[in-house]
Amino acid sequence: MPIHAILFDKDGTLFDFADTWGAFGRNLVLRLADGDHARAAELGRVIGFDLETATYSEDSIVIAATVEEISDLLDRHIPDMSKEELLELLNAEAAAAPQAQAVPLIPFLEGLRQAGLKLGVATNDSEAPALQHLASVGIHEHFDFVAGYDSGHGFKPGPGQLLAFATHVGVAPENVAMVGDSLHDLQAGRAAGMTTIGVLTGIAPAEALAPMADVVLPDIGHIPGWLEKDALKTA
Repeated sequence: MPIHAILFDKDGTLFDFADTWGAFGRNLVLRLADGDHARAAELGRVIGFDLETATYSEDSIVIAATVEEISDLLDRHIPDMSKEELLELLNAEAAAAPQAQAVPLIPFLEGLRQAGLKLGVATNDSEAPALQHLASVGIHEHFDFVAGYDSGHGFKPGPGQLLAFATHVGVAPENVAMVGDSLHDLQAGRAAGMTTIGVLTGIAPAEALAPMADVVLPDIGHIPGWLEKDALKTA
């Protein structure tokens, strides 16, 4: 099927996961532990984060979960903070995380738009931090649609955000590609009846993504070339 629209995950897809979220994890657990390194390391283990190396395990909840799911996991370990306070802190730290672009995003996205593609973002992050992240690198206006887990369409691996994008831009799901770095992204794409593109700028290795992906690429910068080859195959 020809691709007329592309929906991107945000973290690990538009932005390199390790370079962006290592600092977030370190700042978060140290802040929650009031600077106590031993306590911070313990909280890091709860969310699958190694404080010493500032890296995440492949099954870390931070990779694909919503901020509420992360908050639920941490809540029982932080009895002196209410759920609302914890959510507020998580969103504040997420919004402040400097974003490391997976590729130079402005020329990349401009090229896709010039090719006539509709573009969107579907993230399990909250909508407000997601918009801040896109604006921080000057790409918010390049997207026709941006949804977080709290935008009213559900969250991945459910297909709600993806189908809402397809409806919003007037493109049938079979003519949309879902691009992501995690199985949640690709499972959502399959559930929505879309082409699925895995990228390796997150934590998951190619062999983990391959069963759910129509193609696995090193990063989003390889998408235009893949689209050209795919078009030639189907011509």
